Amino acid sequence: MTIRQAHIIDDDVDICDAVSWQFRTRGIDCKSWSNAEDFLNAWQPSWRGCIVLDIRLNGMGGIACFDMLLANHCPLPVIFITGHGNIQMAVDALKKGAFDFVEKPFNHNELADRVLDAFEFDDERRRTIADRGTIEERLAALTSREREVMNLILEGHYNKVIARQLAISMRTVEAHRSHIFNKMKVRSAVELAQSLAVLKD
Repeated sequence: MTIRQAHIIDDDVDICDAVSWQFRTRGIDCKSWSNAEDFLNAWQPSWRGCIVLDIRLNGMGGIACFDMLLANHCPLPVIFITGHGNIQMAVDALKKGAFDFVEKPFNHNELADRVLDAFEFDDERRRTIADRGTIEERLAALTSREREVMNLILEGHYNKVIARQLAISMRTVEAHRSHIFNKMKVRSAVELAQSLAVLKD
């Protein structure tokens, strides 16, 4: 199992040491990177956790690094560390999908809280992806007729209306409904709608 880890990208050794110490006292596994280039070269799609990224870095800056992460479809939540003069840059990054930004000087314990929030966000995203894959597999098991019936069920139609629209008997509709619920692992039309809502996220 891949370990959840906070990746701290900052060229200030003192900040990295202080933040790393605080994270570890909170049970947060972490790794420090002195520049964006090394992190980008090492990054793997399987990594879990989050990124704590300083906007001002030697070499590639934090915003350029974030743009590269987006281009490479890196899903890890990014928390920017920013000075007063960089707030607009951080706000712009939020609009692109950054998780949060923390203004210097910051409280290390509060930063740890945001990292834990980011961990939960990453976990929830992964659960949603897993759920989406499961739902798609169940949908693939439905016949074309069952899909027709399912769509009418989701529209709120009664069995007799579905039977009339599809020119089939009520008993056939009931059989299709039973098969749909069994294949989709649900007990009602409400549960069916809730499970399919995962695909719309």
